[in-house]
Amino acid sequence: MVEKGEALISEEEAAQYDRQIRLWGLDAQKRLRASRVLLVGLKGLGAEVAKNLILSGVKGITLLDHEQVTEDSARAQFLIPAGSLDQNRAEASLERAQNLNPMVEVKADPERAADKPDEFFLGFDAVCLTCCPRDLQVRLDQLCHKNNIKFFSGDVFGYHGFMFSDLGVEHHYVEEKPKVVKPERSDEPEAKKPKLDPKETTLVKKTASFCQLKTALEVDWTSEKAKFALKRTPADYFLLQVLLKFRTDKGRDPVPETVGEDSELLLQIRNDVMEKLGVSVELLPDSFVSYCFSEMAPVCAVVGGVLGQELVKALSQRDAPHRNFFFFNGMKGSGVVD
Repeated sequence: MVEKGEALISEEEAAQYDRQIRLWGLDAQKRLRASRVLLVGLKGLGAEVAKNLILSGVKGITLLDHEQVTEDSARAQFLIPAGSLDQNRAEASLERAQNLNPMVEVKADPERAADKPDEFFLGFDAVCLTCCPRDLQVRLDQLCHKNNIKFFSGDVFGYHGFMFSDLGVEHHYVEEKPKVVKPERSDEPEAKKPKLDPKETTLVKKTASFCQLKTALEVDWTSEKAKFALKRTPADYFLLQVLLKFRTDKGRDPVPETVGEDSELLLQIRNDVMEKLGVSVELLPDSFVSYCFSEMAPVCAVVGGVLGQELVKALSQRDAPHRNFFFFNGMKGSGVVD
């Protein structure tokens, strides 16, 4: 057994995760090895996040989803085998998820996340919600923030995707920086200045502070500070507000089968949301309705990669995290909002 700090890593695990240990160190890997994660939602994005976490070598992951497998979810989700229609989505994903890495304990829970008591969520080091209603996201973020549990949420709508993270008031991590080399004695003034040696690095301890999702979604855009921040806020922030409101009102996401009706409703919700926020509807042009239907596998892969990476960074306490939003726009690119 390889022992360091409070965690144990077997020789077999050290061989399995050799590349990762070389990349971010044994300390980071053993923190991952001691972490348990709850993943809510096993659609296309959830499958990508599950894959990345299981391969990273966390101690355990629980897949929580009360929905049944449909033809759409079976096409968008690679963990579901053929012939699984009408089965529970989490249970149908279990076997393939476990086969990704037998060293990780993978569980499936077919119950509804909203029905779980608060105590259930306290048994995890990180909680990640995908494709969940706004009120559930806000409720669990507040619970996690209060109990020092790392919280993440994410969604994919057509060409658009987002990720939000709340790692608490104080998230401690280390970042690798070039080592400062003390100057040798010399009469030359230039020689007295410290220099960075790119060949040598050192780990610098840092701390980051995060706001909660409720605060991030309820910005007062009429304040002078917010007006200045508006210039660098991507339109996808407001698109997210619109799509979450649609999900709340309709109990579902926009679907191609009712594209005409849903497009009209999205435009009406856009007008209402932007007026309530105190910003111009011109920040979100009418054309947005053409690009936010269904989950697209390539977008799931990109957003799931970022979301999985941020979970790994947070649990391993290695490298600077995103604060707080990451947005992906398949038509333009991506962006980060602090």
